This record gives sequence, C-alpha cells and structure tokens, in this order.
Amino acid sequence: MKEKARNVLFWFILIQPFLDLYWFYHGTLANILPFTLPTIIRILAVAVLVCLYFSSKNSWQKLSQEKLLLFYIVLLAIYSALHLVHVQHFTSVSPNNYGYTASGEIFYLIRMMLPLTVLYLTNELNFSQKQLQLVIEGISGLFSGTIVLSNLFVISLKSYETGTISANIFEWFFNPNIGYSHMASKGFFNFTNMISAVLFMLLPLMLYYLFTSFSWHTVLLNVVQALAMIEIGTKVAAIGLIGGIIIGLILFGLHKYLIKDVKNGGKAFLVAVLIEVGSLVILPFGPAIQRYNYEIYLAKQSDHDLTDEKKELAAGLQKYPSGEKRAEFLRYFIKKNYQEYALNPKFVFKSYPYQYDPEFWLKIMNEPGQARMENRHIEKAMLNQVVKINNNKLDKFLGISYIRENNIFNLERDFTAQIYSLGWLGMLLFVGPYVAVLFYGAYRWLRYKSARTYLVSSLIVASGFILLAAFSSGNVVDFLTASFILAFVEGNLLVQVRKKEAIQYKIANLS
Repeated sequence: MKEKARNVLFWFILIQPFLDLYWFYHGTLANILPFTLPTIIRILAVAVLVCLYFSSKNSWQKLSQEKLLLFYIVLLAIYSALHLVHVQHFTSVSPNNYGYTASGEIFYLIRMMLPLTVLYLTNELNFSQKQLQLVIEGISGLFSGTIVLSNLFVISLKSYETGTISANIFEWFFNPNIGYSHMASKGFFNFTNMISAVLFMLLPLMLYYLFTSFSWHTVLLNVVQALAMIEIGTKVAAIGLIGGIIIGLILFGLHKYLIKDVKNGGKAFLVAVLIEVGSLVILPFGPAIQRYNYEIYLAKQSDHDLTDEKKELAAGLQKYPSGEKRAEFLRYFIKKNYQEYALNPKFVFKSYPYQYDPEFWLKIMNEPGQARMENRHIEKAMLNQVVKINNNKLDKFLGISYIRENNIFNLERDFTAQIYSLGWLGMLLFVGPYVAVLFYGAYRWLRYKSARTYLVSSLIVASGFILLAAFSSGNVVDFLTASFILAFVEGNLLVQVRKKEAIQYKIANLS
C-alpha cells in the first residue's frame, strides 16, 4: 500500500500546475460548485493518500509511537476550536462583517492542514532521488514552458491586470513604450506571486540537476526557467533569478572544492554563468525593471502640489469640526480626490470602504506620498484599524479570521498575514512547521557529515528561498499549489538528512 501511496503522491504533486489554471478560479468553472474544483480535487487526493498509507497496521503503530506529533495534532484541534469560537463574535464598521462565514473559516483551516499532511506523508513514503528529480523538473517544465511558449505566441495572460499580453519578448528590445502590464506574462496560471515564489524555490534544485546530471535537457530546462522568471515580471522572480544563480554557483563551489562530494561540473558552471549574463542583459528591457521605473514615477507624481486640495480639506474641517456633517464632507472629499492622493481605488471602495470610516482615510491622506503608494503599508493600516475597532486582546493570539482578512485584502506578506488571520498561536501551528523543518535540516547539515550532501544543501536553500519569497511578497502558504510543492520539498529534505539513520535502522531490524 505504501508503494501505491507513493505513486499517487508523485502524480498528485506533479499535476499541481494544472490545478492552478486561471479558468478554475474565474468564470463558469469557478462557480460550478460552492468551492473551487482544484480545492475539492486536492481534498479528495489527500484523503485517498491518508487512507492508502494508514491501511497498513505498521503505519498506525508508528504514528502511535510519535508522541510529539500526536501532541501537535491535539494542539491543532484545541486551537481550531478556540479560534472558531473567538472569531464568531466581532465588532466592525462593515454591515456584512467583512463577509465572515463559519463554514468558510472551517474550510480554510482544513485547507491549511492538507499540505502539512503531505509533508508528513512525503517524509514517511521515502521517495528516491530519481523520483524527486522527475517531480522537480516536471513542475519547472510545466510552469516555465507554459509561460515561455504563451509569451512567444502572445497568448499569455497578463501578470498584472486582466486580459492577454500585447507583445512577446522579442518586441521588448524594439518598443520601449509597451508598458510593463502588457509585457509581463504568467502563462495560463492564476496567482502571479505564487508562481514567482515556486520558480524561485525550484531554481537551486534545477541548478543542482544541471551540475549533477548535465545533459541537453537539464540545460534546456534551466534556460526556459530563467526566461520564465524574466517574463513573469515580478521583483521576486527577477531578483531571485540573479541572486539565486549566484548562490547556486557558490553552493556548487562549496561542494566541489571544500566538501568534495561533486566531481565534474565545468561545462554546467559555464552554462550557469552564461544564463546569468544573458539574464542581466535581458532584464533592463523586461517588465520587472519597467514596473520599478513606473513606480518611481508614480511616487514622484503622488507628491505633486496638493495646495488646492489641502485648502478645500482645511476649510471643510473648519466648517464641520465634528458630527455627521464632518463625516458627510469627508465622504464627499475622499470620493472626489482619492486619485489626486494616489490612493488605490480597490482599497478605498472595496477593501475598507471610505463610507464606513472616512476618518481612517483622512489619516492616510495626511501621510507622505511614498507611504500612500506603498500597498503593503496601506494593507497593514486597514487591518490594524479593523483590529482596533474590534478591541479584543485575544485577536493577537487567535486572529480575526482568514475570511475577514482576505475580504479586506490579502496582505502581501506571509507570516504577518497569518498573524492577523490566525493570531500568533495559529501562525506558529500552521506555518511554523515549514520554518521548523528548514531549521532542523540546517541543524542536521551542520552537525552530521552524512547529511552534508549537495542535494541536502540544495533542498535547504530551496526551502529558504520560498519562505523568503513568502515573507517578502506573500501568497504562498495560503495558496495550495505553492504549499503542496513546499511540503513535498521539505518532506524530501527530512528524508535526505536522516537517510543514513534510516539505512542503519533497517539493517538493525534485519539482523
């Protein structure tokens, strides 16, 4: 049964890119059932995996001996019950309570448990290095190949805004006025930041296979992934590509010349250097740099002369110093001038509507232009205001609920986002294990020579990369495509750092 479970998990992780296709989350396919089709498929797949694995009596016996794991499961159950009771009662200015539903929150908690289950099963099922390579290269090829080909034929969805791109990579060099939103390509996938984070995570592993399994197909896969990371147009992908290759080269040098567990790699080293140089040549023409320059321009524009607006605001506040008249004036002024203050209309009209709390938006409008332009600053400010109005100290520990936080705005900074939605306790229980596995892997690498392999180093760096991306741009641990792939990588990290122990354990049992 374990062999069947291993095969199911292998294919389940490999099809994750297909489960992130845009049309599953928008349009007819998104509304067929109460929950999206990919989420239902994932729940069923994990349920099948659990049944297959625990159909063996030995699996139950092993679980019963793992007291720390059982303690963790009990903590999860107790926390989940307390969280659901806590978030049920909430004080807000929103007439719909920010769209909170108990069923939606329960569903979210189940979703967060799924990748943790896959992490446990991956560790227990003990994938071979060849199987790991097939999965990693398969995921990279599916994501990157789709992005590069759809960009080439100008049929890719835009990374920013909606619709399809207007120009492919060849046109970037001849038309500097295309605009980053018409250049950046995400293939046919749904979440741009998530794909960027996954590709960033896969980069050190793809370089590992380039150095250890050098062939035309590993070269091609690395070149295609580099192009995809440029074409997707995010800072995480662009900076991650340049920095990731440098770190990958350093890692290779460490294992070839100090640890000495790598024999060849000269040709692969040259290829990696050429990919780095090529990326540095293309990036200035790409959407990431174009977007960065545009943001600088907007920041300067946001600090333009607001003398007339400030005079109007001061006169109105003097005339209406308090009460409902003041609120009416502020609503009128915000609706009229939010563009002059460079405020994101999504925030003003949808996330935290100005009608319900105009005083909050007055405070934001009085901030410097650079602060008003910083999306994450405004996202945190809105969430802080919601927490302040609720005025419940337990929010710090049990959260305000994912449903509320997501309906206000999905904060683009993981860990912090989960502190708002789940509280400190929930963040540590649901997200903490990924960090714990990373540190455990690093600890084993430092302490035991047997764990100090090139593959383990690459898995540690890969896990660190995606967690860094999660913190800097968000949309990773709450999104199942990324969290399942992360769980699979970290599960294999646990297998590799304890590989010698597992072999010795088997030998002892046989004798």
